[in-house]
Amino acid sequence: MIKSLYLYLTFFFTSLIISSLVSAQVQVPISPDTSKGKKLEFEADRYNFIKVEGTGDFVSLAGHVKMKQDLTLIYCDSAVLNQATNTVEAFGNIHINDADSVHTYSQYLKYLGKEKMAYLRKKVKLTDGRAVLTTEELEYNTFTHIGTYVKGGKVVNGTTVLTSREGYYYGDTRDIYFKNKVFLNDPEYKVNTDTLLYNTYTQIARFTVPTKIKTGTRTVITSEGFYDMKNKKAVFGKRPVVEDKDYTLTADDLAFDDATHFGEAQGSVVYKSKDTANRFAILANNMKSNNNTGSILATQKPLMIIQQKNDTVYVTADTLYSGKLTELEKFRTVPVITDTLNRRVTKLATDSNSNRFFEAYFNVKVFTDSLQAVGDSLFYSFRDSTFRFFKNPVVWSQENQIVGDTIYLFTENKKPKRFYAFENALAINRVEKNLYNQFKGNTINGIFKNGNIDFVRAKGNAENIYYTADEQGGFIGANRSTSDIIDIIFQEKKPYRVTFLGNLQGTISPIRQVDNSQMRVRGFSWLEARRPKTKYDLLGN
Repeated sequence: MIKSLYLYLTFFFTSLIISSLVSAQVQVPISPDTSKGKKLEFEADRYNFIKVEGTGDFVSLAGHVKMKQDLTLIYCDSAVLNQATNTVEAFGNIHINDADSVHTYSQYLKYLGKEKMAYLRKKVKLTDGRAVLTTEELEYNTFTHIGTYVKGGKVVNGTTVLTSREGYYYGDTRDIYFKNKVFLNDPEYKVNTDTLLYNTYTQIARFTVPTKIKTGTRTVITSEGFYDMKNKKAVFGKRPVVEDKDYTLTADDLAFDDATHFGEAQGSVVYKSKDTANRFAILANNMKSNNNTGSILATQKPLMIIQQKNDTVYVTADTLYSGKLTELEKFRTVPVITDTLNRRVTKLATDSNSNRFFEAYFNVKVFTDSLQAVGDSLFYSFRDSTFRFFKNPVVWSQENQIVGDTIYLFTENKKPKRFYAFENALAINRVEKNLYNQFKGNTINGIFKNGNIDFVRAKGNAENIYYTADEQGGFIGANRSTSDIIDIIFQEKKPYRVTFLGNLQGTISPIRQVDNSQMRVRGFSWLEARRPKTKYDLLGN
């Protein structure tokens, strides 16, 4: 009994002496053990050594605790260090300074010195100087600088906030790999996905699974690509789809620069307008756009489709360009269509649905069921529904052909209604094989009815050849005349009344004396071989 009491008092007084020696901060260096990882060094206001049989030596630390292993510093209010296993359990105001590049905070920590693994819980925060990660539980490896959470976390980088169920932080590259219910929230962007790779320094987000990105009125659905949020640039692959208030766009690959508002699409591009009044689509292999002006430039076999109920218009050319009329009118005047009496031929639409035009350059071809055309270039306005063909165009409607240096073709419900041909104008109406009514002038104005020419006025050095018929419709003669102005009214596809104004000269020949092959006005040429017969002809060379 006395011996036991002696041992107890000896231990008690020894503890008091040790405690008095460490009332100031004490640092206890521990020699490294390279086979198991460097031992932890520590210092604290107070500590106690405790030896537990079968478990090992423990050190209880309290007050301004600081521990070090290689370049990793650990601060806390209190801790218990197991020297045998080189592990620490720390409490209160945890701060891990990892090589002075990554800082981690929490209220609880279990640290395995051999594996250099930190298990943090309660109000966990990790920051690399740019972004701040918060979660309730985090595993962090101070050797690989990799942090992992699996019970939900949030990363804040400036105005960008990312949340997910799982996350993996890579300190060396500053990458964070988000998984499971990922949401990126930014004043300019909203991203929903299941997997996202984000770099806190470059602020680039990469996508490898189906992802939805919303920017203002634009929504992008993609399965591959990246978004550079610092420079406002993006590239998407694997057939992304863009939904905007004015259009839908699909392509093999897409690129956007939201700083300049320019975009480019490549590979089987399909652009569809949402304009209910004037719906159209453009197909091409390359398309560039400017969201500021609403303009589109399509190349590499572009095809434009103006959609309607009964007679869709198909247009191809080497290059197609579309934009808003209000933007175009800032730089050039869009001519108003007038007839020979200087009267406006149509009431111009002024609503926003008609505020669009398109231009086609080189090898232009147009096909509808009621109208076909070819030419060098074309301008079309949705405001007045008028095709303006330039540089030796040819327009066909049923058995009618119109040529001129320039042709204005006004349509109604996308069907031909009026035409106006300038310079070297020639209108031909094929009556039968090798039999043609012909009307030539410096200018020609004409009116269509049900796809056929109903009225023609040829003005300026006007010439005409037309075949007259009896009441039964049989041809009885051919009229060849010149005049200053020639007006022709048609009935049942044939000239019914012809009026000559000024300097009339002409002959009428009986039909049996007519050599049809010689009945041609100057510049006559029936160009049926160039005429698109179906919409598929537009896709050929």
